[in-house]
Amino acid sequence: MPKVLLIEDHNETASQIMAELVNRGFDVDWAATGVEGLDKARTCEADVMIVDRLLPGIDGLTIIEVARQEQVQTPVLVLSALGAVDDRVRGLRAGGDDYLTKPFAIVELIARIEALLRRPGDSRETVLHVGPLELDLLQRTAKRDKRTLELLPRECRLLEYMMRREDQLLTRAMLFEEVWNYKFVPQSNLVDVHMGRLRRKVDAPGEPPMLLNIRGEGFILRAPS
Repeated sequence: MPKVLLIEDHNETASQIMAELVNRGFDVDWAATGVEGLDKARTCEADVMIVDRLLPGIDGLTIIEVARQEQVQTPVLVLSALGAVDDRVRGLRAGGDDYLTKPFAIVELIARIEALLRRPGDSRETVLHVGPLELDLLQRTAKRDKRTLELLPRECRLLEYMMRREDQLLTRAMLFEEVWNYKFVPQSNLVDVHMGRLRRKVDAPGEPPMLLNIRGEGFILRAPS
């Protein structure tokens, strides 16, 4: 049973989140203030934390920063009414793994928590490398050698997923679930269209191909030999 630490001062919001999580089989611990939240973040063995940014006593970003300084590596989903790009960047730079703006749909919150729980253990990395390919997750920039790749948000998420799974065969079903959050495979060429665009950006003419299409099976990202 995955354990979630919820740090949220708004009782109604906390009650809704807890009810949904418990209904889906999660074990939930709740802290209603920043001070209590920091104490529990330091001592609990949660699999994931949900931290509201604006809290009484100690704000959410401070909780995350202190926890990271003390080597607490638990994935964190930041909740906030502040949705500007700069605010989201601050949340991620403080040590958050994902950022969800209020108001939000509970189903999206659940999907984001499930995605955090599925991430591999090295998910704290913010700059990924595969051969000559580099992806900066905070700046949302990518380059191959010295060539900058102009990526759309979905392409960036797709590339991140593949770089974290270098040399692994990734099926369309896996990509639909992890990148698009679909629990089924629609009758669509959506993955192939996005993959084609991404491949043209990653593999310029004359460069050894890195993004490989394994016909009938899926895709592999592989460093040039």
